[in-house]
Amino acid sequence: MSILLDRSSRIVIQGAAGVEGMFHTEQMLSYGSRVVAGVDPSLKTDNIAGVPAYKLLKEAISNHSPDTSIIFVPAPFAFDAIMEAIYCGIKTIIVITEGIPITDFLKIKQYSRDRDVCIIGPNCPGVIVPEECKAGIMPGHIFKKGEVGVISRSGTLTYEIVLALSSSGIGQSTCVGIGGDPVPGSSFIDILKKFKDDEQTRVVVLIGEIGGSAEEMAAEYIRSEFGKPVVAFIAGKSAPPGKTMGHAGAIISAGVGTAEEKIEALERAGVKTASVPDRIPELVREYL
Repeated sequence: MSILLDRSSRIVIQGAAGVEGMFHTEQMLSYGSRVVAGVDPSLKTDNIAGVPAYKLLKEAISNHSPDTSIIFVPAPFAFDAIMEAIYCGIKTIIVITEGIPITDFLKIKQYSRDRDVCIIGPNCPGVIVPEECKAGIMPGHIFKKGEVGVISRSGTLTYEIVLALSSSGIGQSTCVGIGGDPVPGSSFIDILKKFKDDEQTRVVVLIGEIGGSAEEMAAEYIRSEFGKPVVAFIAGKSAPPGKTMGHAGAIISAGVGTAEEKIEALERAGVKTASVPDRIPELVREYL
């Protein structure tokens, strides 16, 4: 099994005519993903990388019945693109776009919840089921099929830790980049719930960072409801208060959201935390 995606997932690319959209459409196709259509109002062709292309999402849906959308639409237009995907009935939406205003995304999140839609992102690297399907911008060659689920706020740290796992012979079931913005479409808890029911996933790696309370909330869920072992790494131990570090959500404000607080909460919940990313495989192996 896997979560969110599998080899049968039917993907539509919104923002397909942009440089990133075109490049990553080709990358996803090369990985084996079923990209069934591209959509972009500025299209001047009827195909992109051999995939049928349309100006309107409803045309792509009518002709190809996608169940997953990847959003590469620039931030000023992303709100309309995401809302259109929700309105058209797509149930999994992965938002790569960064810089979407928080007020816009709060509206999107509320609208999606009322319609049982799963949104990953914004400002995220996407989702990958190793050796089956990639929906996003992750470098597919570093992933290896296996039994470790990965959830992360940081794309770069995901790649570093996945490479360490794969190099140690430890494969992954599904890897989910939830994004580093202050308001994510899906939280750590949302993805942990999916991994809880996934028979393939035996261990979960949680990659967090300073800012907010998502890791502390995840720790409480792990302590009270999650029966599988979790290993974690929290970035930002040396970050100064009041300074955003990398992501819009990675900021310590009024002493809240420090790495130390997150590590303490996770360890109280029985989560083993790594001092450096390279220690993750060693800790994971204890449970396999």
